[in-house]
Amino acid sequence: MAASDDSHASTPVAGLVGRHHDGVQSRRERLSARYRSFGAPGLHAEETRGPTMFRWLAIAISVGAVGTSGYYRWRARRESETIARRREGGFLVAMRALGALLLYLPVIGYMAIPQWMAWASFPVPTWIRWLGFLAGVLTIPAAWWVFRSLGRNVTGTVLTKREHQLVMAGPYQWVRHPLYTTGITLFLALGLMDASWFVLFGTLVVALSMQLLVIPEEERALVAKFGDRYRTYMARTGRLLPRLSRSDHRVGDA
Repeated sequence: MAASDDSHASTPVAGLVGRHHDGVQSRRERLSARYRSFGAPGLHAEETRGPTMFRWLAIAISVGAVGTSGYYRWRARRESETIARRREGGFLVAMRALGALLLYLPVIGYMAIPQWMAWASFPVPTWIRWLGFLAGVLTIPAAWWVFRSLGRNVTGTVLTKREHQLVMAGPYQWVRHPLYTTGITLFLALGLMDASWFVLFGTLVVALSMQLLVIPEEERALVAKFGDRYRTYMARTGRLLPRLSRSDHRVGDA
């Protein structure tokens, strides 16, 4: 009889405990959703650990590539002539500003405050994000190779310096503009790591603009500077990627 009384007495208590547990669970789910919306590890950290990891890897790659570029550009400005960007003309200056808006702002925004760029996210398989990481890592030694080959010929414009030399060593023996190739690869890699369609779209727009507008202007300046030597060099190299077939003749180094 006592056992029966205890069973009846515990039923309301069990119901109260169950409702309390359901309420706590519901609050936990709401908090987790809130934390995930800010790209921060919440109560279910395993759900955000992957995106957070790729974000930090993207930051590390960006620091490595931009640091390499900044160092060699600083050395070139210190050791040789500096060309003002305004000498390129308003159109190319505007193109560079638009490219910076399309690429740098969303990447920096994702790295600093990822929830600001959540609208541009799309599902990317983890293995593809790892491919992006691998490509991004490779841009660091690639940037070092390009800048080391250029030396003091580095310039932030399409114009040539008074003592500019025609560089055909390092990656320039196969590709005429490997610095642009490296930059495009870097932002494609960051777009995949960030799972951002906007970064990928911006990279494609900038790459197309370079191909159609920037590189032709730069090559006109180089032809004006070096004449037939550059025309011959153009005939055996690719703009952004190596040619599949190359002619047998060689051009002497500058």
